[in-house]
Amino acid sequence: MKTNQYISIPNNKQYIKQCIKQWCRLIMLPLLFLFIPTGCSDVLNDVKNLSSYPEKGTFDDETSANAFLSNIYYNTLGGWPVNSGNNADESVGIQIDGWITLDNDNMKNWSYESIRKTNILLKEVPQGKIPSEKQRALVGQAKFLRAFLYFKMIYHHGGVPIIKTPQLLTDDLKVIRNSTKECFDFIIDDLDEAFALLPAKYQGTNRGRVDQASVKAFKGRVLLYKASPQFNPSNYYDNAYWTDAFNANKEAKDFLDLHGYGLLDKYTDVFETKDHKENILSVIYKNPIKMNGRKEDAVRPLSESKNYTGGDQPIWALAEAYTMMDGRKIGDSDSKYEYKLESFWKNRDPRFDATLVWNGAIYELGGLQNRRQYTMAGIARSLDAFGFFIQGEHFSRSGLYCRKGIMEELSSTQVELNDVDWPEIRYAEVLFNYAEAANEAGNAEMALDVLKSIRKRAGIEAGSDGLYGLKYAMNRGEMRQAIIDEKYIEMAFEGHRFWDLRRHRMLGQLDGMRKYGIMAVKVNGRTVDQITSDDVSMAHEFALKPEDFEYQKVEMISNGPKEMVMPEKYYFFPIKQSHINANTNLKQNKDWGGDFIPTL
Repeated sequence: MKTNQYISIPNNKQYIKQCIKQWCRLIMLPLLFLFIPTGCSDVLNDVKNLSSYPEKGTFDDETSANAFLSNIYYNTLGGWPVNSGNNADESVGIQIDGWITLDNDNMKNWSYESIRKTNILLKEVPQGKIPSEKQRALVGQAKFLRAFLYFKMIYHHGGVPIIKTPQLLTDDLKVIRNSTKECFDFIIDDLDEAFALLPAKYQGTNRGRVDQASVKAFKGRVLLYKASPQFNPSNYYDNAYWTDAFNANKEAKDFLDLHGYGLLDKYTDVFETKDHKENILSVIYKNPIKMNGRKEDAVRPLSESKNYTGGDQPIWALAEAYTMMDGRKIGDSDSKYEYKLESFWKNRDPRFDATLVWNGAIYELGGLQNRRQYTMAGIARSLDAFGFFIQGEHFSRSGLYCRKGIMEELSSTQVELNDVDWPEIRYAEVLFNYAEAANEAGNAEMALDVLKSIRKRAGIEAGSDGLYGLKYAMNRGEMRQAIIDEKYIEMAFEGHRFWDLRRHRMLGQLDGMRKYGIMAVKVNGRTVDQITSDDVSMAHEFALKPEDFEYQKVEMISNGPKEMVMPEKYYFFPIKQSHINANTNLKQNKDWGGDFIPTL
């Protein structure tokens, strides 16, 4: 079974039309179902063509207006960011020189198609016949989504053109880029207006819609970026924006606490239960309506999946980042737990077991009781083993797999039925944002309290000093690093790590990095070429435990470059050259051949 497959599509207009119709049935209708009462008999007939200006009457009817809005949600919030860790130090994959160019699509974000749809809704809804209270909710959600889209563009590229109305072909389309500050101001204005229009908290059948809780939490994220070194290269941590970020994130935390949000008691419940107090803004998945946002078929080992594998494979750097059970770093002489490579999984931060799967670990895929996952060549099934060239396959295996968001009870034929919600914003992120801004604003004790609460929920031991392994009286820089390190673990594979390092201007940690895995080299004292039939039989019966093996840290096997390349110019990515060519008034970023300054 190949890890990558390509399908040849006929160049036939009728075939393409059929594909589009099928897409609408498989994607759009399930999405609308999550937001629209099921009594509607044929939603698709109510909205004829969402990619162009909607026909008259669309915004006179609540159902068709919600269908239009749902399409914007779908194109804005996305889902689980599988393999985003390849860009950083979470998972396999080397980003090489030339990863990002002026002409390719990598790290480009130009969301004006979706922005045009939000502008259409914002223009038409107030003129329609929907009751005013329903209009307020539609407009408030659209304002948030427009802010979300602009935010993604500016943290990719810096300032972009601000378009507030749905442009027509008769309009002057040769717009210029607004400054980054103007864009941040525009985003905050949209969020403040959205907050004034929305209810405090959506629940029940409206869960997944943007509400005031979402707005407060997201505004904190936006202002954290605005204050960051990415946008303030001449004044990393003493600029005035940090006070704004602190105030916004404190307001967000206080608002969320008031309305019943908070950390769950168990870390694993964040990803294994639904409709809980930690998820503030979720992309909802529901079997059989909308599924596999986690791309479980790509993340599982191939022996218990189908078609392909290799997604979100943890690397050894991530495994080493987890502390011991007492919160001390591995190898710390003050830890009461001894760390050895031969038993690297023992006495670790409980999030290690909740997130990672290693050789011989219990991993009950397919609901198979006491099933163990093996990664040693000759012992592991199918293509699960550490390596590169296995049974004709060319794909690096790290000796580790990701457990987060996986529905272990699904059989290999059911992997695409995964319906774990994607937590676009969860309470833990708000706590990290609050802690980071508090530390930079001179409130280190507040930041320490956050880290203690995160570690307490994780199950780390408090210790006699009640610090959960954290250093007493950390200075500002030490606290900053502690927050970054803790978020690396707490939010692994949730799409934050690369962007966190980038906004702190810490891509130097990735530049030149080489990636490693953990390889089982012996079982019961025998190497791969000495493995006996008894060893294999024991593996088939899941009788071999992690301690029956010997391990080595081994560099990922590849026939290509082995070092990450992260140049200074990656702190702002270029606007794609085709957009520059189409609009000569657009200026390119200064590190990419132009003279636009993307910083504040």
